Amino acid sequence: MGAAQQITRIFFVDFACWISHNRRGLFTTLMGKTFFLSLLAFGATIFSARGDIIPDLSPNPPAAAIGGFTWNYATNVTVNQSVQHGDFFTIYDFGNFVSGSNLQPTGWAFSSSLSGTNPSFVIPTDNPAVLNLTWTYTGTTPINGTAALGDFSVVTSTNQLKDSDFAAQATRVSGPNAGSKIDNVGRVSVPVPEMSALLPILSICGAGFVAAIPSFLRRRKMS
Repeated sequence: MGAAQQITRIFFVDFACWISHNRRGLFTTLMGKTFFLSLLAFGATIFSARGDIIPDLSPNPPAAAIGGFTWNYATNVTVNQSVQHGDFFTIYDFGNFVSGSNLQPTGWAFSSSLSGTNPSFVIPTDNPAVLNLTWTYTGTTPINGTAALGDFSVVTSTNQLKDSDFAAQATRVSGPNAGSKIDNVGRVSVPVPEMSALLPILSICGAGFVAAIPSFLRRRKMS
C-alpha cells in the first residue's frame, strides 16, 4: 500500500471514529439549528399576517387653515384585515378643536368624547380630562386591506406637536379566525394642550399648593 493511500485510509478511519464519538452532540446541534430556523420562520409568518388600522399625521406639521390649522390623518388598513360596519379608530387626548370642522370620507361617522371609544383587546393611555377623536365606519361594503381609507381631519388653533396613543378595531379576513375582531394600538402626533384645557389641572395643583401653606408655616415656626 502506498504512503498516500495509507494516509487517506487513516484519515477516513479517524473521521469515522470522530463522527461516531460525537454523533449525539452533532445531532443535537443540527436539531437545535433546525428548531431555531423553524421558530424564526413561524415568527415571520405571524408578524407578516398582522393587520392594523394606522392613522398618520399628513402633512406634518399641520397646514394653516381658516380658523387655525388642519390636523389631517391619512389612514390605512393593512394586509389580512378589513374595515367592516362598526369598526373604528380613536385618537386619544387630542384636545380642543373647532366644532363642526371635522371632515372624513363617505361612509364614516365622527364623534368626540373624554373617554373612549376603546377596542376590546388593547389598553391605550387615555386622559379623561382631554377630548378624544373617533371615526367609525358606517358603510356596508367591507374595505379589504391593504387599502388607503382616506383623510380624516379637524381644525385646531395650534400646530404645536406632541405624541399620544391611537387605537383601532377592524376585522380579520383570513385564516381559521376569519371574521373575528383584531385590535391595534400605537403612537401618533396630536396638538400640545391649550391653556384652557390645562386650567382644570392647574387649578387642582394650585389648590393643593394653597392647602399645604399652613402646614409649611407651622413647621417653620416649630423649627
